Amino acid sequence: MTDSEHSGLFLVLEGIDGTGKSTHAKRLASYFSALGREVVLSREPTDGPWGKKLRDSATLGRLEPEQELEYFLRDRKEHVEQLIKPALAEGKVVILDRYYFSTMAYQGARGFDPQEIRRRNEEFAPQPDLLFLLDIDVDIALERIGSRGDTANQFEKRDALQRCRDIFLSLKEEPFVRVISAAGALDEIAHKMIDCLNDMK
Repeated sequence: MTDSEHSGLFLVLEGIDGTGKSTHAKRLASYFSALGREVVLSREPTDGPWGKKLRDSATLGRLEPEQELEYFLRDRKEHVEQLIKPALAEGKVVILDRYYFSTMAYQGARGFDPQEIRRRNEEFAPQPDLLFLLDIDVDIALERIGSRGDTANQFEKRDALQRCRDIFLSLKEEPFVRVISAAGALDEIAHKMIDCLNDMK
């Protein structure tokens, strides 16, 4: 499902943990706010009831695969209907830290077919206007996770992260996807993202 008729701008940041998605989502939000645009910055899983179950599972122990996937779908449906679509219809810039591509990657790494996950999501979830895929070597990502004082949770084991990265990179030929190395300095990465946005005009 695409949603090209909306008057807003829909941007998504994806990649394995440790690539700086949250940091760059906030920087993008500040960039557009400075331009006078109204910005909605959000994330998935959300802070709603289904998202909270998923966030809890990252530290308390992962759900059964089918249940986990179902919770992601329920959380996303609420997110799309209650926030994403209304904000885009009002002409706002919507910036998401993770979206259904993460479900493709992380649940794909658990054995589900990533393309089937994509099909199920795109029945109700609009494609982004631009997807920034922040890419980094898995070992560097794990070093970053450790350096910020965290330990790799159930979603972040090395082999699983490598499978996730491979699934993310399988999207690189999509016309709305821009792969950006997350290994550089923050300002360098930000400039590359702004260049991509300027190329859309």
